[in-house]
Amino acid sequence: MKSNIFVLMAAISMLKTGCNGSTETNAIEVNMDSVEETYEAKSIEEAETFDPEITKDVSENLKIIKNASCRFKVADVDKATSSVKDVLRKYNGYVSEMRFQNTRYQLENRLSMRVPAKEFEAVISELSETAEYIDFKNVSTTDVSEEYIDLQTRLKTKMAVKERYDEILRSKAKTVEEVLLSEEKLRVLQEEIEAAQGRLKFLSNKVALSTIQLDLYQTVEHRDVPEEYNQSFTSKMKDSLVFGWRVVEKMFLGLLYIWPFVLFGTGLFIYLKYIRKSSK
Repeated sequence: MKSNIFVLMAAISMLKTGCNGSTETNAIEVNMDSVEETYEAKSIEEAETFDPEITKDVSENLKIIKNASCRFKVADVDKATSSVKDVLRKYNGYVSEMRFQNTRYQLENRLSMRVPAKEFEAVISELSETAEYIDFKNVSTTDVSEEYIDLQTRLKTKMAVKERYDEILRSKAKTVEEVLLSEEKLRVLQEEIEAAQGRLKFLSNKVALSTIQLDLYQTVEHRDVPEEYNQSFTSKMKDSLVFGWRVVEKMFLGLLYIWPFVLFGTGLFIYLKYIRKSSK
């Protein structure tokens, strides 16, 4: 009877310990989830709170992406391209891509350029001076201020949550399960932080440097397709001699590669010939 009571008490003790461990793990998991929810709620509350100073700062620091596409007729494509490059050097811009095309009717050079946003209007104005005729000049802007501020706010929140998870991992995670849970949360957060940082960097680059697509073209007199080239007899004879020499050269080099087999074959032939003579 006493042994049965002892076994029952031991079983109750183990069950209680298991429940406590499970409760602690669940408590940590709930705590970690509540941390993220708390910071997200705080972030939303801060975003919805009207602050005149913040509004003033936003209006003074709008994030605007500027783009332009232009097509100019010029007297000389080469000279116009040189003038464009001079303008870019003057305003610290650069050509990111250039494509030249030569057709029967015109010469055309397509340039993709990046220029500092603050110099955007000045560059467009000076580029227009190279044109004899402007086919079109289109300018567009995209306001990404809202997305930029939203990314900054979310990034700040996720950084704070990450610090809190680090603290939980150091102080409260004791079992392997708790450590793995904390590390998984940290890994996911780190990926989200890096994605937000990458997007912010991309937007910052687009805002800081405007993109200008410029087509320069020069009209020329109609040109027929070039006549087929007929090679002279002397030229053909020269090419044949060169080709023949190359064949001889390759054959000689090939023999050098297989010289052991040639030597062995020659020796075998001489030996067999000698055997036949001896038998006679």
